[in-house]
Amino acid sequence: MRYASRGVLAALALFSTVCAAQPQHFPNKPIRMIVGFTPGSEIDVVARLLNQEISENWGQRVVVDNRTGAGGTVGGAIAATAAPDGYTLFFNSVSHTASQALYSKLPYDTLRDFAGVSQATSAPNVLVVAPTQGIKSVKELLALARQKSGQINFGSAGVGSGTHITGEMFRLAEQLNVSHVPYKGVPELLADTVTGRIHYSFSPIGNTLPFVKDRRLIALAVTTTVRSPSLPEVPTVAESAIPGFEWDQWYGLFAPAKTPRAIVNQLSKEMARVLALPDIRERLAFRGSVPKPSTPEQFDKFVRAEVEKVTKAIRAGGIKIE
Repeated sequence: MRYASRGVLAALALFSTVCAAQPQHFPNKPIRMIVGFTPGSEIDVVARLLNQEISENWGQRVVVDNRTGAGGTVGGAIAATAAPDGYTLFFNSVSHTASQALYSKLPYDTLRDFAGVSQATSAPNVLVVAPTQGIKSVKELLALARQKSGQINFGSAGVGSGTHITGEMFRLAEQLNVSHVPYKGVPELLADTVTGRIHYSFSPIGNTLPFVKDRRLIALAVTTTVRSPSLPEVPTVAESAIPGFEWDQWYGLFAPAKTPRAIVNQLSKEMARVLALPDIRERLAFRGSVPKPSTPEQFDKFVRAEVEKVTKAIRAGGIKIE
């Protein structure tokens, strides 16, 4: 009887050890999603739109934590060193793929320190000017920039942001002598573009549409290879003046590199579910974005290709962050 008791105790001890080794249900507490840009920027709006649906489905809050600065890299540094348990995520834009080439002392590795979860959306930036500028086309803007060489400026949502890289690619493609003015975020950028303080800017379509519809800004072109359904009458930069010009202001979700694959897959499937919802698709379309869910493997491959493409463009153009 004494030996049987010992056997039972040993079995119970083994059972307890196995149970302790099993991962707890995910998620069982709130999730922090870091966004490296200001509240009200398009990436912030999209993140909050998706998070609301995820929170309701999982019964746990997904809280946006805006950590702005240096084209999203301040937030990236926080996310890269966070515990790899799925409770700290990073929602970023295509600017993520430019960071390694732009910053010589970047505190993390764009590819090595992150695991791709899923792409979220695809959308163009829009080249806009204030009506008071009297400019109606890309060619007219280029003519003005050449006529007033050194006197024209363009704005962005911050050094190293996607809007900055788009503007630099535009400048380099036409060898323009224009000045870059960085802002804290897109809302601040658009406010000064409306007043004419900034001669032109590239801005995410979701933030820009209300200004264009109210005629506070004139849309000269979109940066994707095809016209946007939200602005069908607005040509692309490529068809207007610069053949081959392309910039997709996509957004996507990342996790710290060592996050368990099971959690990464669970997050990816949840993103796909949310992005397939008719209401979400409609609300994204209203903002000019197209849902683009992907598996972690597909997104990692996509990001690697984007890093290679964007890095080549940056180095070819000699774009540097001082």
